[in-house]
Amino acid sequence: MRVIGVDLVGAAGIEDGVWAAAVGGLDTPTVGRAELIAPLRVFWADPRAAMSAPDGRAVEVGGENGARVVPPVLPEARVICIGLNYRDHIAEGSFAEVEHPPYPTLFARWTRSLVAGGVSAPTNANERGLDWEGEIAAWVGADLCEATADEARAAILGYSTFNDLTSRIAQKLTSQWILGKNGDRSGPIGPLVTADEAGDLRDGLRLTTRVNGEVVQESTSDRQIYEAGETLALISQTFTLRPGDILCTGTPSGVGYARDPEWLLRDGDVVEVEVERLGALRTPITGHATR
Repeated sequence: MRVIGVDLVGAAGIEDGVWAAAVGGLDTPTVGRAELIAPLRVFWADPRAAMSAPDGRAVEVGGENGARVVPPVLPEARVICIGLNYRDHIAEGSFAEVEHPPYPTLFARWTRSLVAGGVSAPTNANERGLDWEGEIAAWVGADLCEATADEARAAILGYSTFNDLTSRIAQKLTSQWILGKNGDRSGPIGPLVTADEAGDLRDGLRLTTRVNGEVVQESTSDRQIYEAGETLALISQTFTLRPGDILCTGTPSGVGYARDPEWLLRDGDVVEVEVERLGALRTPITGHATR
C-alpha cells in the first residue's frame, strides 16, 4: 500500500482534519484520486489494523481543486536522521580524514520542516543556496523499547523517498547540525510505501538524485554503513520509539558543497530524488522571499 496524508479541513461530509489515504501512484506531486484509510491519529494508533479495514471513501487530492496533500506524520513524531552513512559520502566531505565511528551520528529534524513532494523549498538570505541529500526514510509502525535488530526490522511499517535539504553555512556554525537541517519546508518526503511492497534496504534499492534533469547522486541502499534495523534497535535502548516516528537513513556521495566548483540549489532549480520501488520526489526551489 502507498500512504499519504490528506488535509480534509472543510471537506463536506467527512470529519475535519488530516487523514491517511491510499494512492495508486508514487511520483510527486500527488494529484488525482485517493481512498481514505482513517484519521491520522487513528491510523498511527494501529497502522496495520487501519490498513486492513480502510474507510474506503474516495477523495480528489492535489491540483487546484483537490484536498491538500501533506506528509502522513503526527506533530509529536520524532524524525531521527543518520549522518555520514555511506563511505563514499564521508570521503567527499569535510569528515574525510575522520574514521567512521562504531555508532551512527544522529541528529533531529522537527516535523514542521517536513512537506509533501511538489511543495517549494525556499532558500535562505544568509546562504549561498541549499544542498541536496537524497535519502530513504523508514517509518516505525510499532512501539520499540530495548528492541533487538530483528524486532526493529519487523516494526518498520514502510519507507519513503526523502530529501534532506541542508543549509550548509548554518550546519557548520557549530558541531551540532540541527540548525542547518531544519530550514523552512526543507524536508520533502514522498508517500509511505509499505514494507511488503518496498522490500528490505539490505536488498539494495537504487537511489538517484537529479538537479534540473542532471544526475548528481547514484547509489544503492545496501551500501549503508549503519543498517536501519540495527540503528532503530540502538535508539530504542535510550528512548522508546512510537508508531509514526521516522528514521532518515543518510545520503550517498554527490552533494553540492563538496564539488569543485561548489554547486548549490537556487531559485528556479528543480531537484528530484528517485528511489527504486518508492517513486520520484520532486521539489522546486524558490527564493528566500517565499519563506
